Amino acid sequence: MKGNPWILAAVGALLLAAAAARADDGAEKEAQEAARFWLGLVDSGSYAESWKQASSYFKKQVTEEAWVAAVGAVRGPFGKVVSRRLREARYTTALPGAPDGEYVVILFDTSFEAKKTSVERVTPMKDKDGVWRVSGYQIQ
Repeated sequence: MKGNPWILAAVGALLLAAAAARADDGAEKEAQEAARFWLGLVDSGSYAESWKQASSYFKKQVTEEAWVAAVGAVRGPFGKVVSRRLREARYTTALPGAPDGEYVVILFDTSFEAKKTSVERVTPMKDKDGVWRVSGYQIQ
């Protein structure tokens, strides 16, 4: 194949970037499904099950008993979810204070019965077995 090597390199780089973007989109979709499943457990008060379904990294950071107590104390007073809307999902391979890996940081605009406006940050990661599982959760 003849042609300008700079143009060929640029086209090759664009093709690689497009393939990576498609892979990131797939990761974001899988991570969002995992996050919504996990949030369903938390929403229903199945806190122990949400710990069991979390990533291995999550389980190393907090015991089941501590998680159940903490999430119950935080989520309980808010009441039931009134609405939850995806604000943003961003794929990354590095997060502060966490080991390198594959993560999707997901922000939801969420309204609860007793807290009308909040942002839930759910961070699924690709676990060692290749399955997306939640590794972090915050309400702001």
